[in-house]
This record gives sequence, C-alpha cells and structure tokens, in this order.
Amino acid sequence: MNRREFLMASAAASLAASTRFAAAATKLDLYTSSDANISDFFSNVVKPAFEAANPGVELNVVIARPAAALDAVVQRALAALASKSDPQLDVIEQYEPMLPAGGIEAGLWTDFQKAGLANYGAVNKLAIQTAYGLPYRGSQVLIAYDSTKLPKDKAPKTFADLVAWIKANPGQFIYNRPDKGGSGGNFINRVVHEVSGRDPQKFKVDNFNQATADEVLAKAWAVLNDIAPSLYEKGAYTSGNSASLQLLAQGAVTMIPAWSDQVLQAIAKGVLPETTGLVQLTDLALCGGFSQAVVPTNAAHRAEALKFADFMLSEEMQTAVIEKLGGFPGVDWSTLPQALHDKYADVIPSSIPTFPSGEWTKAVQDGWYRNVAPNISRT
Repeated sequence: MNRREFLMASAAASLAASTRFAAAATKLDLYTSSDANISDFFSNVVKPAFEAANPGVELNVVIARPAAALDAVVQRALAALASKSDPQLDVIEQYEPMLPAGGIEAGLWTDFQKAGLANYGAVNKLAIQTAYGLPYRGSQVLIAYDSTKLPKDKAPKTFADLVAWIKANPGQFIYNRPDKGGSGGNFINRVVHEVSGRDPQKFKVDNFNQATADEVLAKAWAVLNDIAPSLYEKGAYTSGNSASLQLLAQGAVTMIPAWSDQVLQAIAKGVLPETTGLVQLTDLALCGGFSQAVVPTNAAHRAEALKFADFMLSEEMQTAVIEKLGGFPGVDWSTLPQALHDKYADVIPSSIPTFPSGEWTKAVQDGWYRNVAPNISRT
C-alpha cells in the first residue's frame, strides 16, 4: 500500500469510527411549548453545557407550539405507557403534572422525590407543588422603579406603603389591564389578597362562589378606584407587560409592577438602565409561579432524562436561569453564589402566592372592566 492509499484508508476508517460513535449517541428528546426566549435558552445555553458534561448524549430540543401540540405528545406518551412502547418523549421543560386526567394514577410521571436526584434537596420548598413536577425556574411579579428618582431606601416594601407612595406621587405609577398581561393582573390580585386578610389560600380553583366573589371584589374595586386618579394620566392603563416596561424606560413613570424575568432581561439587554431598582413586598409578595419539568416513567432514555433533571438544578444552570434567562432559580437562593444572593436580596421571596385561573380570574377581569375602568373597551 502506497502512502496515498494509506492516507485514504486511514481517513475512511476515521470517518467510519466517527459515524459509529454518532450513531451510538443517545438522543434525549426535550419538548417545549414555551416562548422563543425559553427554547433559545435550551438550544443555545443548556444544550452545549449538558452535552459537554455528558459525552455521548445529544439533547434534542423539540418545539411543540401551540400548547395543544404538546398535549397530543403527552396523550401519545400515555397511550405508550399502556402498550409498553416508546413514547418518543423524554423530558418536557414545562408542563402541568396534574395533566392529563388520570396520568398520575396511571403512573405516567416520575416522582422526583423518589428519583434519587443529587440536587433535589436544594429545591426551594416554596416552589414544590407536587412531587411529579420539577420546579427548575420561576417568575414572580415585582415592583420595578427608577432609582434615580426614588432612592432604594425609600422604595415601598408593604402594600400600605405602596398605596401611600402612589397617592403622594400622582402620575408616576401605572399597571396594565388584567387580561392583557400578568404583571397588571397580579397587581390587582394582590389588592384582592390585601382586602381578604392577605390569605391566598382563600382562593382556589374549586372554591369559587359568586356571592363571596361579589363581597370580596367590591372591596378590591374600592381600593383600585381610590388610587385611580393618582395613576399615570389620572387613570390610564397600559395594554400589556411590555408597554409598562416601555413607559418606565422612557422615564414617563417612576414605578410599575413587572414580571421578574421580563424586567431582568430588559436590564441585561440595556432596554432598561442599570439604575432600575427592584423590590418585593414583604407583608405578602405579589403572585408568581414556577415552571414544572416532567419526565415520563416510560421514557426510552429515562436514566439520561433524570441526569438532565439533576443537571438543571446544578449551580451552573441555576445561575444561568438568573443571568441568561432573567428567571428566578428553582433552588433555594442560599445554595447559589453569595454575589448573586446579595445582588437580588430585595427580590428574594419569602412567600410565593398564586391566584387560581378559571372562575376566579374571570370574575376579577370582568369585574375590573365594569367597576374600575368602565370607559375602556375590552377589545
């Protein structure tokens, strides 16, 4: 064999070896129906980091939008459980573990408390809703403000202080319509919590009662109507979360309610200045929630899927959730670098209230238009 033939043979052998290696790689199918910023995070940040830490495993990010498309994938996994076939699904980065109906009873979802994850003990106890969902990232409505106009030590930290500040600074606060974005909607929900003794447990998906709602919400409308003349333009409301951020960025207002991930991303991208202050109410925080990752018990690559779940709880990935995604960590803040803990000390929640969807949310949204903003067309 001459030199040329030797080189060609070596190259062919190398190609064959690399092809065999590629074929042997485990492809982990991760599904997401979340917005582009989340799927981009998994494709551009999580995927290379996970693959570097787990040679021979390929993270395949599958975008399933709208959410109905993901529901079909889950139904396929449930059917595969009964037939003992491959569900072609290993992880969903965000899904309600209580769905589909009968899924938990059938044994579809992994119980993370029993899965042996090394990092599970670090999960924020406030974030755990069920053992079948892994709360790897969260978001909560905060109060964002312009610290060049309002010093940090003067920022309101209780609901009473917030109302007092709004009245003392007319035109400098705004929130969006409740059906146009969660930041405004959860500001209104915080008012509902306030007039109900700051007890979010009074509001559940299955306990809606019209008479109770009429009594409680009447008190909330009274508070909102009281502050309305002190809002931006004497009672204006933005058309969404982004519109509120824009007014703060332009200096038109000094303070707004804002989603933590959206405001942190806006600061990171320079949309909002570094002087933007963030604070959470300490008597009862504004509403928030955590994204629950799920792993089917019949996943073809369940062992690798559990490695991935554990990886998402690592310090590296939880720091990335904060710094790259603008979210809240799923783990307790005390387990993260002290510098991060210090930087976000004013927004680390001591409570994470929620407000139920369904009839309660419908009553709040419909009632707000009728009783607080009757001159605004809902369309």
